[in-house]
Amino acid sequence: MAQDDNPLVTVDWLAENLSDPNVRVFEVSVDTGVYERGHIPGAVNLAWHTDLVDTVRRDIVSSEGLEAILQQAGVTEDTTVVLYGDNNNWFAAWGAWVFDIHGIHDVKLLDGGRKLWEAEGLPLDTATPEYAASTIDLPDEAAPLRARLTDVLDVVEGGANVSLVDIRGPKEFSGEIFAPEGVQELSVRAGHIPGAVNFPWGGAVNENGTFKSAEELKAAFAAIGIDGSKPIITYCRIGERSSHTWFVLNRILGYDVRNYDGSWTEYGNAVGVPIENPTGTVWGRI
Repeated sequence: MAQDDNPLVTVDWLAENLSDPNVRVFEVSVDTGVYERGHIPGAVNLAWHTDLVDTVRRDIVSSEGLEAILQQAGVTEDTTVVLYGDNNNWFAAWGAWVFDIHGIHDVKLLDGGRKLWEAEGLPLDTATPEYAASTIDLPDEAAPLRARLTDVLDVVEGGANVSLVDIRGPKEFSGEIFAPEGVQELSVRAGHIPGAVNFPWGGAVNENGTFKSAEELKAAFAAIGIDGSKPIITYCRIGERSSHTWFVLNRILGYDVRNYDGSWTEYGNAVGVPIENPTGTVWGRI
């Protein structure tokens, strides 16, 4: 089985345990075509934009939807679930957040993700695996790991004692740009939620894609006033990058954290809510 209560598994551990029937690996990559070009042997592909979301509602996949995916992959209550992906496990961490919400609380991330697996010259496969279906049942009630717009407004306007962590890049946070170049999900306003502190999500990983040590992460967040002494809400643009920081703060450091997946595309487009826009950028007048 996986390494005790550690939320991470190493590439060496996974390479040694790929044939274990109680281990199931899922790939959740930003580039949804990378799986077909070669993936960790036995890994099941999860397309973040179809498998892990409700394609009609602006929502994550339902408990029933995820249950069907896990059953088809042969996952049981005794299975060690390992997620990995490209871009420093960006969407793999989002997948872990979705899994955790729906009752797979001990889901692991492959430390280093695709980047380290490939750098180590470990095997890749192009075959699509097939597993005997399981009968896993997920709880109907979601775990309280999700923040809504009303929860954020309780902080901004109601004085709730909760820290807000904006994990977008400094130019997004300051309002200099509305979103990273090339993205489609936009807000009509630039800036950030009042009172939020900025910690760009990529600052949590090393050059080889592995997470920094718990001691390094704790010190880095403490330097901006995030020390776990009160609840935390993370956010970004659509909730994916912020789930990476949620994983760091909640699963690695053990802090009380919720991810606001409505994020800036919801908050920045909402009518009548306050923002901070240090740069003063206005839609249509960049």
